[in-house]
Amino acid sequence: MGSNLVRHCLANGAKVTVVDSLDPIFKSTKASLKNVADKITFIKGDIRDAEMLKKVIPGQDIIFNCAAQTSHPISLQDAILDTEINCLGNLRVLSAVKDYNPNAVILYTSSSTVVGKAIHDVIDEHHGERPLEIYSANKGVAEKYYRIYNNLYGLKTIVLRFANLYGPFGKNYPEFGFVNYFINQSARGKTIKIFGEGNQTRNLMFVDDASDIMWRAIEEQKLVGESYFAAHHEHHNVRQVAEAVAKTFKSRPPKLIPWPEIRKKIEVDNVQISSARLHYLTGWKPKYDLAKGLQLTKKRMYSKSY
Repeated sequence: MGSNLVRHCLANGAKVTVVDSLDPIFKSTKASLKNVADKITFIKGDIRDAEMLKKVIPGQDIIFNCAAQTSHPISLQDAILDTEINCLGNLRVLSAVKDYNPNAVILYTSSSTVVGKAIHDVIDEHHGERPLEIYSANKGVAEKYYRIYNNLYGLKTIVLRFANLYGPFGKNYPEFGFVNYFINQSARGKTIKIFGEGNQTRNLMFVDDASDIMWRAIEEQKLVGESYFAAHHEHHNVRQVAEAVAKTFKSRPPKLIPWPEIRKKIEVDNVQISSARLHYLTGWKPKYDLAKGLQLTKKRMYSKSY
């Protein structure tokens, strides 16, 4: 998300400061910014560091907070770490904005998994929240911090809930999301392995569409103070996604394998998300279907200039 958002902001003429902890636990690296390094200001820092935030937050017009512990399995292995980053870290950021830059617009990237398993055919903003693991629970808690700071202190907060983003610079590790893991496995000539039958449906979205709605959202006063699903209208099951990835990268057909016990317990099964509310308020619609998104991902992965 962050690496592609940086490029989108630069293309729109913004002056960009990037803050990243480069923590190896989260497979963070500056390599994804190498082709734009001379166009940005880079600061190595952690959102839990109040003194760092005190120096970085002032003077910024827009703050995109993409910083997070984003792995569901890691959140189960170290619930305290996840909570420190995804809860305490966001409180640190919000407190710094309140104290040092209350006029900034701050957009927080949340997750569709805050709702847990669907209890209705379609998930929208009226759906209840019954998260299945620590990461999703903490992302939901953080969303509420943003609403509270808007209500109590008038901060211009916006929350967008994304689902299964994919594109260049995605991580090649299954604990950080299945789509980018499939892409990297296939690009390396390896066979994609699917848990179970792969019949569970998902919304997928190319990262350029995510960057586009984030950039547009900061100009929409009507979005301030609330949370919105930002997802593609297309739905594919996991097996279809794996087959499309294998076709794009000309790798071997996917292979079905049994579910690991712990992963099965946190599986949300079928998911169909509606972004009708966001579409209605902004007029935004995703531009890229799965086939086009995968082709652009492949092109940029092998580009020396992107």
